[in-house]
Amino acid sequence: MNTTEVKHYKKPVELPLTKEEVNTTTILFGGLTLNHEHLLKGAIESLGYHADYLPVPDNQSLQKGKEYGNRGQCNPTYYTVGNLIRYLNGLKERGIKDIEKKFVFLTAAACGPCRFGMYESEYRKSLQNAGFGNFRILTFEQSDKFSETSGGGLDTNRAFYTALIKSLVLGDMLNEIGYRIRPYEEIKGETDEVIAMYREKLFMALRNGSSVREQLHGLRERLEHIKVDFLTVKPLVQIIGEFWAQTTEGDGNYKLARWLESEGAEVKLEPVSTWIDYLLWSSMLEEKEKLRIKPVKSTERMIGIFMLERLFKFYFNTYRRALGSWIQKLPSQGRLAGYASPYFDVHITGGEGHLEVGKHIMAFKDKKAHMVVSVKPFGCMPSTLSDGVQSKVTSDIPSSIFVSIETSGDAEINVKSRVQMKLYEARQKARDEFDTVLSEYGAEYNNLKNLLQNNHRLSNPMINMPHRYTGTAANFVSFMSR
Repeated sequence: MNTTEVKHYKKPVELPLTKEEVNTTTILFGGLTLNHEHLLKGAIESLGYHADYLPVPDNQSLQKGKEYGNRGQCNPTYYTVGNLIRYLNGLKERGIKDIEKKFVFLTAAACGPCRFGMYESEYRKSLQNAGFGNFRILTFEQSDKFSETSGGGLDTNRAFYTALIKSLVLGDMLNEIGYRIRPYEEIKGETDEVIAMYREKLFMALRNGSSVREQLHGLRERLEHIKVDFLTVKPLVQIIGEFWAQTTEGDGNYKLARWLESEGAEVKLEPVSTWIDYLLWSSMLEEKEKLRIKPVKSTERMIGIFMLERLFKFYFNTYRRALGSWIQKLPSQGRLAGYASPYFDVHITGGEGHLEVGKHIMAFKDKKAHMVVSVKPFGCMPSTLSDGVQSKVTSDIPSSIFVSIETSGDAEINVKSRVQMKLYEARQKARDEFDTVLSEYGAEYNNLKNLLQNNHRLSNPMINMPHRYTGTAANFVSFMSR
């Protein structure tokens, strides 16, 4: 008779990050754009911590993640885990001692119908296989709490949320400036030079606690000296999809945004702020529905969510005004949910929830884009769920030019070929729209071109044009013909 005792699984004991270790420990993070991460480093350091961000993950990181990780994970896990292991190996090669004591990694975590909930475990398994078994992973839950591993070394107080919000909002705005101005600049590379200069100025302002608005005023004045030609007709392409895949600037999405620019498109990159707004909106929806069951607890939670939303919107609107209200407003979460609800239940969470469907519909209903590219890792479950209804959306919106792509670290040529076919349609759509607007206003292109060359104010990229059409060139004709 087998008398072997069956023991239940217990989570391994993990070493905490204590307050006493903060002064000798560097917090590592990564996964966003360069603008976000550089500013986030300054914001974290302003709180008294040491911080640094990892380089953009590439395909070597993907292979490293597959080497040490489980099979069946999604690309973000492989890229980010492999990237961390490569960084730690680099520290070891440079002769740095006590790496597991001197560094920790901070990342987001969640649960739900998505392998995102397994990221924390995958990090720890891969690190153990790579020889860093005692390396600490700090996870920040969507429930607004740090994991127990934080050991009290990180304080999630108002100062923490404020620093986080400031850096993410500013990163979004620098990205938007680049993608809206760069395609039309007359001196190639000038926009990137200005962004790099003010990324550093904003980094110092965040770290030292000096005026961010003063730097934004300076940024606006400098941008006004960049000469642009908004009469150049370009298709406006919006990138949506799984959060990491749509955000990364590396091989994880084949450098999609910059590649689309090189193909003659203007890119609309989704801001992290929309994701923050969505998390707050969905959290509020959940608590409202719990109100009858747990009135006291839900009311307390709703007040907390409301205050966090106010804080977030305050900084977004303040910084937006400092840039002359040129930055686009955040899309209404209620409107996104209203667009998505006939196709996708807004109560379904995990991944991007209903956002992919809502953004697709909004892009064409509200004239936000000529074309939408939905990008996601190979086999992403929530994105596959939303893709299941996108065919119905495209049939209901005849004007929709929509392409869904999966990234797996290879097949780049095939993916870009598919996008190029749709991009041809978007170019034609943008040109047809432009010609229609010229006809509506009785304008001649050559006359407008001469007016642009003779009036330097019209080459100012910070012009607040009316939003009546989809394309920048079409809206510029409307602005010039007032």
